[in-house]
Amino acid sequence: MRRADRLFQIVQYLRGGRLVTAQVLAEKLEVSVRTIYRDIVDLQSTGVPIDGEAGYGYVMDEGYDLPPLMFTRSEITALVAGARLIKAFGGAEMAKGAEEALVKIRAVLPEAERQRAAQLQIHAMAPAMTDEMRMRLDVIDGAVERAQRLDFAYEDKHGVSSRRKIRPLGLWFWGSAWTAVGWCELRQDFRVFRPDRMGDLQLGEGFRPERGKRLTDFFATREYLRQ
Repeated sequence: MRRADRLFQIVQYLRGGRLVTAQVLAEKLEVSVRTIYRDIVDLQSTGVPIDGEAGYGYVMDEGYDLPPLMFTRSEITALVAGARLIKAFGGAEMAKGAEEALVKIRAVLPEAERQRAAQLQIHAMAPAMTDEMRMRLDVIDGAVERAQRLDFAYEDKHGVSSRRKIRPLGLWFWGSAWTAVGWCELRQDFRVFRPDRMGDLQLGEGFRPERGKRLTDFFATREYLRQ
């Protein structure tokens, strides 16, 4: 758990004006009691109304709530533009996630920032994106996350067809096209594939990372990706 998430959870556990010991918080958050002590001090220093002391317990004033999220104009622009780009060019699940993230962000923004986000005139259009292409991106993304092989028909830029089985390692968007990188079990080497040239995409068995076949190994062979 990230530290920011842990601090948020501490505030949630202390709601309601009940006394909670550092030991209880440590057990719930799976950290040491000493870590809880440091987190409480940091929260108190930022103005969170927590009373108590080590060895006794902590209580927070009733009615306290976290302040609304505050973003600069450039941060709001980046969040909204990024979500709109994903909605236009990403997979169906990516697009859905981007829209849901925007809804959650808008819900906690102060009114002025909420209006600013709604009025932002940055848009993205992807006329070539089809439902089938969005589905392929979701399948590839899910296979990367689960470390699951992909089996598919492929036609290269010269029109040569082949059947490939790969260990998918990642997706890259180049502005006009997506590519998927993976360890190709036919060529016994890294290969980069265009999802729009894939067909009959099927999920295969899982795989474990192996030296020489990992994404870090791919990066080591591509100087332009390490710059």
